Amino acid sequence: MANPTGAFGFRPVRHQNGSPWNGACVPCYCAAGYATGLYIGDPITASLVNADKDATGHYLSIVKSAGTDGTIIRGVIVAFAPNPTNLELKYRVASTERIAYVCMDQTVIYQIRGDGGGTPVDNWVGYNASCIATTAGSAVTGLSGMMLDEGTTDTVTEDITNPLLIVGLANTPDNELGDNAIWEVSLNTYFNAAGLVLGVSTTS
Repeated sequence: MANPTGAFGFRPVRHQNGSPWNGACVPCYCAAGYATGLYIGDPITASLVNADKDATGHYLSIVKSAGTDGTIIRGVIVAFAPNPTNLELKYRVASTERIAYVCMDQTVIYQIRGDGGGTPVDNWVGYNASCIATTAGSAVTGLSGMMLDEGTTDTVTEDITNPLLIVGLANTPDNELGDNAIWEVSLNTYFNAAGLVLGVSTTS
């Protein structure tokens, strides 16, 4: 049976020591001048634009990370503060000010679906990978369109500048090793694009 294909971005599930993720997150600022929509499950990085800064100085200002080779992923959006004029709005509309709640813990393991662009094999576990945006995100569910690039634009291999480290295949019902699998990953380029862990290849 083939894996489903729907994107949901990054979903925090546990820590590297095996303990469950307890929902801890950090409020961050999305500037009205930032013209890209943000969704639950989107990877983010700190904004480098002065005009994007929070005028109160209380919050880190964030923008979406492309998640491609050589980019930094500082954390993942898990929720937004309610919009008082539209309480059902599940995502951050482009060019609007909003507070996002971000999982910003380097020890967290995330689940993310593969994009179906390659032929996953068991030795991908321990390799580095990149992201690919299949859509901007869903205005209905509020979920990200980000997926793990299974070979569409970047190869899953040992590459320390790739922002993800594959920990394993998610042990969830009906998830099998194949296209569009759900993978468990850690963030590899948390502070800089040089990366933290070089994937380890296997030999026969």
